[in-house]
Amino acid sequence: MPVKNIKELKIRLRARYRSIREEMPPEEKRRQDEEIALRIWKMREYQREKLFFTYVSKPIEVDTFGLIRRAWKDGKTVVVPRCIPGTYEMAFFRIDSLDDLEKGSFGVLEPIPERCQEITDFSAGFCIVPGLSFDSHGYRLGYGKGYYDRFLAGFGGFKAGICYSSCIQWNLPHGYYDKPVDVLATEKYTRRIQKAPAAPSRPQRRK
Repeated sequence: MPVKNIKELKIRLRARYRSIREEMPPEEKRRQDEEIALRIWKMREYQREKLFFTYVSKPIEVDTFGLIRRAWKDGKTVVVPRCIPGTYEMAFFRIDSLDDLEKGSFGVLEPIPERCQEITDFSAGFCIVPGLSFDSHGYRLGYGKGYYDRFLAGFGGFKAGICYSSCIQWNLPHGYYDKPVDVLATEKYTRRIQKAPAAPSRPQRRK
């Protein structure tokens, strides 16, 4: 599919899934958020890891405030992103209270750098990954800026996508460098993503 058509398709998909989320009744959203959170807390990877990376949710997103509070209760280090002005990169900071957040880029709550410790080791941890939609192979449809795509390319920990089942589709357009999540949690199911087998290496010719 030509690049132009892929971009147009993604624009239409974002509009569709944003509309689904905006039209969800508040009580139903709250119920689905709670079901998704329960699935996260049961994961052995969540229980094992000490670093808990997560986004800070906006109203149309799966709620993460409950996840953040539970992670603190479970003795985990909570790490959230802050967009770096003039770039499409994010810096990550430890927060110990919701008071460590201020309104930043795109109206999202972000950590206050002057009062938070920056985290630069991304070799391990449990990461909650946002997305307007996910597909059955773990690929995500983001907001189009590429912040999380860049971060996930260098993240060595466990990646958990959270999404409403009404916003899941079988296949999403994705690029060669896009990274699928390791598990997808909706209010209805938890899906472990099967890893694609590595391509066999060519046998070397004897000299």
